Amino acid sequence: MTDKKTQSDKFKDLARELECDEDEGKWDERLKKVAKGKPEAGNPE
Repeated sequence: MTDKKTQSDKFKDLARELECDEDEGKWDERLKKVAKGKPEAGNPE
């Protein structure tokens, strides 16, 4: 019997293999660290 997986199942398996973190709280914490960076001088953003 062949194991037919959807593309999303393959993606999830690979993410687990690479030890990606599925915790949404940790994601938000890390995102805030990146997002709070100050823009460079002269950059209007």
